[in-house]
Amino acid sequence: QVPLVESGGGLVQPGGSLRLSCAASGRTFSTYPMGWFRQAPGKERECVAAINWNGGRTAYADSVKGRFTISRDNAKNTVYLQMNSLKPEDTAVYYCAARQDLSGSYYTRTEQYHYWGQGTQVTVSS
Repeated sequence: QVPLVESGGGLVQPGGSLRLSCAASGRTFSTYPMGWFRQAPGKERECVAAINWNGGRTAYADSVKGRFTISRDNAKNTVYLQMNSLKPEDTAVYYCAARQDLSGSYYTRTEQYHYWGQGTQVTVSS
């Protein structure tokens, strides 16, 4: 049973925008720090954005800083990734992840997360 479900991926032209959503399935994640990761074929999975439990702290990979925004709506038990000015190198499978943690921190490493979604494909191409 997959506890997180991503949606919103698809094909978009360079310079376009896309908004990914991550919805919890079967439990609440409103107190958990969350992250968005991506993995392209032949490349390592990388954290593109992370957020603490209440959205007060965020972090971004240098490659997406200024273009991507992570946010969350705990009332809807949903996390978002707004992606603007998309580039072909943003093409990847994007994964949502959650960590069972009450520290108030955010996390940026794959091994720090406990729950994962199945991923959604984002393709940026002309």
